[in-house]
Amino acid sequence: MSKTTHRIGIYPGTLDPVTKGHLHLIKRASKLVDTLYVAVASNDRKQPLFTHEERIAMVKGDLANMQEKFCEIEVVTFDNLLINFAKEMNASCIFRGLRAVSDFDYEFQMTGMNARLDPDIETVFLMAADKWQFVSSSFVKEISALGGDIGEFVTPNVEAALKKKFQ
Repeated sequence: MSKTTHRIGIYPGTLDPVTKGHLHLIKRASKLVDTLYVAVASNDRKQPLFTHEERIAMVKGDLANMQEKFCEIEVVTFDNLLINFAKEMNASCIFRGLRAVSDFDYEFQMTGMNARLDPDIETVFLMAADKWQFVSSSFVKEISALGGDIGEFVTPNVEAALKKKFQ
């Protein structure tokens, strides 16, 4: 007899701002679970450009326009330890994107710590597609601040928000 379970995953991040690379990973993660929580971290330690509310609104706007979704996707917020948040949401996995070797070192350490805190919650690494490997929120903000074209890296929704911030 097989047991059917409702698989819940979390895609966490500061998402300051959300990029097309993030959206690509969200789409791919949505193929692997029944419910995906895109968890926007408040994380003031990173000194985000956008307020928590602005980041949530941008993510919600972009997800509303996403053509392909393979599961229920909900935007949520958290301000506590990720592994505790995952437990609260009954998640069985946390999705993390990897762009380069430099990401791996940090993610490897965090995954090891999370496994010690709760070995029942798996971390699933998704490699960024070639097109998005060098796109980061930090680079996007810097290019935008200096008047560069960021349309290839973010949606029109986010591009407008960045232009407004840097006027």
